[in-house]
Amino acid sequence: MRYIKQMNHSPALIIGSLLAALGVGLGAFGAHGLRSILDSSQLEWWHTAVQYQMWHALGLIGLGASHLERLTLPVTLLTLGTLMFAGSLYLLALTGLHWLGMITPIGGLLMIAGWLTVAWRVWR
Repeated sequence: MRYIKQMNHSPALIIGSLLAALGVGLGAFGAHGLRSILDSSQLEWWHTAVQYQMWHALGLIGLGASHLERLTLPVTLLTLGTLMFAGSLYLLALTGLHWLGMITPIGGLLMIAGWLTVAWRVWR
């Protein structure tokens, strides 16, 4: 039974671990590879993307390590939100296409919804 419970949590652990590994790589790339290419605003967007990605990666790892049940919806919301939020900021920093900034708040709302779903499931 314990093995089955762990398997149900493995998507959160896998996704969180992959997002964390990617966050470390993208953070280093931004700090070393893009510092001389991007202006200060673009670097700030990049830094914000890395920061939110890493926090949510750790949150997903924590959820995966928890004993909470029914994690599919919050993990999905957090994953999509993180990809949309951070991804739009990475692309904004690299391309300067300001319309990408309209996607960022949608990702943020999905992340908020994911955490509220976790809170609701714990409370119930």
